[in-house]
Amino acid sequence: MAIQQSEPAAPPSARPPRVVFRLLVVLVVLAVAGAALWLVQRASTPTPHPVAQDFPALHVTPAPVQVGAAAPAADAAQPSAQAAAAGRSETAEDWLARVSAATGIPARALRAYANADLTLAKVQPSCHLPWTMLAGIGRIESDHGRFGGATLLPNGDESKPIIGVPLDGSGVANISDTDGGALDGDPVHDRAVGPMQFIPSTWRKWASDGNGDGVANPQNIDDATVAAGRYLCAGGRDLATAAGWWAAVLSYNNSVEYGQKVFSVADAAAKASAGH
Repeated sequence: MAIQQSEPAAPPSARPPRVVFRLLVVLVVLAVAGAALWLVQRASTPTPHPVAQDFPALHVTPAPVQVGAAAPAADAAQPSAQAAAAGRSETAEDWLARVSAATGIPARALRAYANADLTLAKVQPSCHLPWTMLAGIGRIESDHGRFGGATLLPNGDESKPIIGVPLDGSGVANISDTDGGALDGDPVHDRAVGPMQFIPSTWRKWASDGNGDGVANPQNIDDATVAAGRYLCAGGRDLATAAGWWAAVLSYNNSVEYGQKVFSVADAAAKASAGH
């Protein structure tokens, strides 16, 4: 902005020129916004737990991933009361019993979340997938495989198929059939299937055998959680960062409210499993 010649110049101790003043205001606003964003990111990232490498494997070898074992991922330093009383380290079964009791997550679902955590730690170690994130998604999507009265069988299969509503545009996405009804029984529109609620076309891309039985089944929680982990880790995401965590959860369901619900469950599970 040009200064009119008729206006007297401000003395050195007076206010700065208007352009400089406006620049200072912009810089202050940017600094405050940056600090606020940093605080939001710090508060929005669940703290991932380190993998307990000394937990005994439960001898599950996923395929086609071909790595991993159904051992829990977290808190070797938090032994169960039974283990502590016996003067021994916490075993995988101890961990499952303790964390299931503390979180309310069924032990069979918890085993699947932990298996997927350890599998992805070997397949994509830079992703830092926490089992708590899978637990949050599993809770929101199917109540840990219990939606509609279904239960998880010992091998991880659903006692009856979990199949969502037709994606026909009635308050939901409009997705025409992509699998001939093979997975969802609907030859007209796709429906989300299984405990992690995969759309058939998405399952076709990320299908995984999480329990080593040679079959990739979206109605099996071991298979579905490993597939979900691979999907969340896509594109080189690092889920130990706020940006990576939120990008992953919003790729699963592009809703901030959904992400907040997943975070709430994941955060509660992490704290409960740590004894907080």
